[in-house]
Amino acid sequence: MTKRLLDCTASELMRFGKAELFASIAGCEGRVLACETIGITQPLLGDVTNAEYAASLGADILLLNMLDVRNPVLQALPEVAPEQRIRELKRLTGRVIGINLEPVDPQAAQCNAGTLWEMSPGRLATPENALRARDLSVDLIVLTGNPGNGVTNEAIVDSLRRMRDVVGEDLLLAAGKMHGAGVLSQSGDRIMTRADAAAFMDAGADIILVPAPGTVPGITVESVHAIADDVHARGRLLLTAIGTSQEGADVSTIRRIALMCKMAGADIHHIGDTGVPGMALPQNILAYSIAIRGERHTYRRMASSVNR
Repeated sequence: MTKRLLDCTASELMRFGKAELFASIAGCEGRVLACETIGITQPLLGDVTNAEYAASLGADILLLNMLDVRNPVLQALPEVAPEQRIRELKRLTGRVIGINLEPVDPQAAQCNAGTLWEMSPGRLATPENALRARDLSVDLIVLTGNPGNGVTNEAIVDSLRRMRDVVGEDLLLAAGKMHGAGVLSQSGDRIMTRADAAAFMDAGADIILVPAPGTVPGITVESVHAIADDVHARGRLLLTAIGTSQEGADVSTIRRIALMCKMAGADIHHIGDTGVPGMALPQNILAYSIAIRGERHTYRRMASSVNR
């Protein structure tokens, strides 16, 4: 039986393949925290990566947003060759590492030129970029969209099918949207339907991503729970995501969202990267972790040495 992620040391996690990681997450029964961070912005602590900061606050999975697999930039990381940067981050944090790739539909994309969210070729959800991610030592690819980039559910399905064929045996594949991503026809309670979740699973998704209840208009505990039931019936995992800058809200709001996600059936709890530019407010990461698993598991994750 695979050891649950809550109890794993850094050295144990580094030996996991896809199947072991999936089983390890599932065994935690809704107590896994994924923190999204941005590596291209100035780190909050200056000379420490945002990913390291999030890990120190209890994150189990570090999800790197806006990482270009053709030129992976992580500000404040020690100087290593580009192809070694993810491995170096793993060495420093002892955590599972995921990245976002974006299945952009050119007909739906808005003009993000000159903004933080401006697309680059190495962030597109293509089989070639998925192979690069695997070679960089990424554990998880999340197919989702940043604001205004025009990611549609149809494009996610197409990208999933093509990625499944090249890395589906090696990496966990997650898919879904945290917000409309610039597509008004797929906003609010139309962001993710049960039919969308089924299509993603048919196309190869191991994990279905949905907005956390209370983060997007019309997304309720009941609507997410209905999708969770479908996902779990097919032996997959559910990830609830805060992608609406509420990672910068007050602690009481974060605790309420965390418990709603628990009630809805989340296996992985995601907290976004723009509480301040680059990551959630530190106090909110800690509060979320304690809300879903208590102080004992939170402080154990924080205290356990990466040398174990």
